[in-house]
Amino acid sequence: MAIVRGAPAPCVGTRGCPAVTSEGFPGSIASRNAQMEATTQAIPPPTPPRSVGTDLLLLRRLLRAKDRMDAASHEAWPVRRLAEVCGVSEAHFARSFRDAFGMPPHRYLLTRRVERAAALLRDTSFSILDIALQTGWTSLGTFGRTFRDVTGESPSQLRQRTRAAAAALDLVPHCFVSAAHRPDLKMAVSEKRRMTQLNKIGLTEGEVL
Repeated sequence: MAIVRGAPAPCVGTRGCPAVTSEGFPGSIASRNAQMEATTQAIPPPTPPRSVGTDLLLLRRLLRAKDRMDAASHEAWPVRRLAEVCGVSEAHFARSFRDAFGMPPHRYLLTRRVERAAALLRDTSFSILDIALQTGWTSLGTFGRTFRDVTGESPSQLRQRTRAAAAALDLVPHCFVSAAHRPDLKMAVSEKRRMTQLNKIGLTEGEVL
């Protein structure tokens, strides 16, 4: 076969060369661009990170709801009522409260009621039924079961133990008893760090509460 100088070399092989035309390139490029645009539209945009101010605003609202439960733990506090205090949805409040305090709102309320009942059992001579009613329980059986689940002992057992311990403390010098009830140093350091963080972003203790 004679090869003409300046002409393209012929294809060599049994399969031959595929015919490529100039019209094939624009079509393939356009199809690829369409696929890339469809893929880009299918990917959702990234969620913007939450700022420190947003987190502190939500924490301030959660603390407000927590303070309401602390001040009136004997009242009914459904999630709907607590969410209205915070000004957020019920699902958002329940999820945020658990993330912030390590337990759901209902569990926290039960804990506060048990703490109040334990103080009344220790410091007063009220009957167990009266204490259950004063701390927001409508059933003595439910109060006893929940109290045992939280403290590990029944209300009558706690009353007997605390009275026996109080009698034993009469033999201990008052300075030792006061030292045992002083606030934990680690809690004081954590509070100081929290105040330092608030001062950095320009918030005061009153604005957080």
